[in-house]
Amino acid sequence: MATASATFQISGWDEDVYAELGPSAKLSRAEVGQTFSGDIEGEGSVTWLMAYTSEESAEYVGLQRVTGTLGGAEGSFLLTTQGAYDGAVAEGTWTVVAGSGTDGLAGLTGSGTFRAPLAGEPEVTLDYDLG
Repeated sequence: MATASATFQISGWDEDVYAELGPSAKLSRAEVGQTFSGDIEGEGSVTWLMAYTSEESAEYVGLQRVTGTLGGAEGSFLLTTQGAYDGAVAEGTWTVVAGSGTDGLAGLTGSGTFRAPLAGEPEVTLDYDLG
């Protein structure tokens, strides 16, 4: 098992509220683009479904695609994501979708974490095996 560490930048954020649930509570869907650098190099796109309970509190789940290189191998893979936002940091876990790796990343398995503070550089880790 290897461990990859990377940072990312948000390259796009398009969020739409689809249900208002009361004062500051809502459900939304966001399409987000990312650019990764480090042990993971490339582009990411994720769709998140988010449940806000206040302006500064939300939980979310999503599906993410990463295209680029991981540990020097090139291809793409999918991740399931789950996390929470507390007004200062968005963080959570992600898991490689079994069988989703392509090209040099075929057979990829693994899981990891992500952390994106409002005032700081977002970071990810992925403990992985290429089979």
